Amino acid sequence: MTFLKTSLKKNLQTNLQTLGQRFWVRALLSLVLGLSCLLLNATPAFAGLTDDRFDGNIFPLYAGNGSLVPPRVTLAEALRQDRPILLTFYVDDSSDCKKYVSVISQLDASYGRAANFIPISADTIPRKASYDPSEPGYYYKGYVPQTLILDAKGKVILDAKGSVPFEQIDDEFRKVFDLLPRSESVELKRRQVNEVNTELVN
Repeated sequence: MTFLKTSLKKNLQTNLQTLGQRFWVRALLSLVLGLSCLLLNATPAFAGLTDDRFDGNIFPLYAGNGSLVPPRVTLAEALRQDRPILLTFYVDDSSDCKKYVSVISQLDASYGRAANFIPISADTIPRKASYDPSEPGYYYKGYVPQTLILDAKGKVILDAKGSVPFEQIDDEFRKVFDLLPRSESVELKRRQVNEVNTELVN
């Protein structure tokens, strides 16, 4: 009788161990299969300068100038300050805007202390039937990038579509600030800093 009890006990222990091992093997296989399915079905989230994918705010990423966003002042506040304004509309998932932000950053380096720079994400403009001249939607034409220069009285001096060369905006700022034209001042040339940014040097 004792032998039978011992034998039954050993068989029960062996069966329980086998069941336990099978459970853990199945659990491990399920986990491996689940992770494999997730990895195989995942799409890469790579974004870069030349594509229209979102990868974050483009001013710190592609211009190295996170101080421009959010703007230091609203458009309404800037219009009350009697200072020139550079207003630019952009979206973070546009390759054209990604390439253009370095131009805005260079302009900010040259004129940021004397003018208000106000980059506006076009996605943040509320949809309304009409806008007041103190609202960005009043100036937005529905495309990006779009760049405007307003003089100290709020008059639109430049309203340009697309990527505008630094020199064209610089010429307008020179008129606004009554500076020497480019032909009578030190000529600045572009120097490539990296694959994204350039800087202006003598």
